[in-house]
Amino acid sequence: MIAGISIYEILTVTSILFFIGVYGFITRKNLISILMSIELILNASVINFVVINKYLYPDMLQGVYFSIFIIAVAAAETALAVSIIINLYRQIASVEVKDTEIMKY
Repeated sequence: MIAGISIYEILTVTSILFFIGVYGFITRKNLISILMSIELILNASVINFVVINKYLYPDMLQGVYFSIFIIAVAAAETALAVSIIINLYRQIASVEVKDTEIMKY
């Protein structure tokens, strides 16, 4: 691993990042902020995959492969979400969650 840093410290930092993302997802009212919170959650899980894989199986790369897949899915999700947000902004001139109720019907 990294000299001087234990797996517990890395997992603590990634857990904090994950829960910051969850808190941001639950409390934010802006669609861009919610998207950033989702990305923070995904990045924390990517770091967990790599760290746990490196700790359990130092010679294998399955955690890295899963991480690359998650990063690719996150990039596609971000592109799609940003395009939807841009389209919403063009229609209703706002990116607030409460203003998106117009899409219900």
